[in-house]
Amino acid sequence: MLTIIANIHAAPAAIELVKAELEKLIPITRSEAGCVQYDLHQNDEDPAHFTFYENWESRALWQAHMQAPHLAAWSAATEGAIADFSVAEMTRIG
Repeated sequence: MLTIIANIHAAPAAIELVKAELEKLIPITRSEAGCVQYDLHQNDEDPAHFTFYENWESRALWQAHMQAPHLAAWSAATEGAIADFSVAEMTRIG
């Protein structure tokens, strides 16, 4: 099992655009092979900060997700609207 923590920081003027585009990813991704959990969160104190908490059956299946057409479409739709983006691959230890 692989856990992914993806942090997306929208540009201040693009918060609603980024949020709407991120929400589009949820149903598509949840139906992908290997997706166990795919939950989007918005920071209560910083509405420009979004976090995906994801669990995948394997790293290979997550990497296949990262090459999916809907992620490329998301990237194109939010071009110039993302201030910062980071991904952490994590293994549960307890």
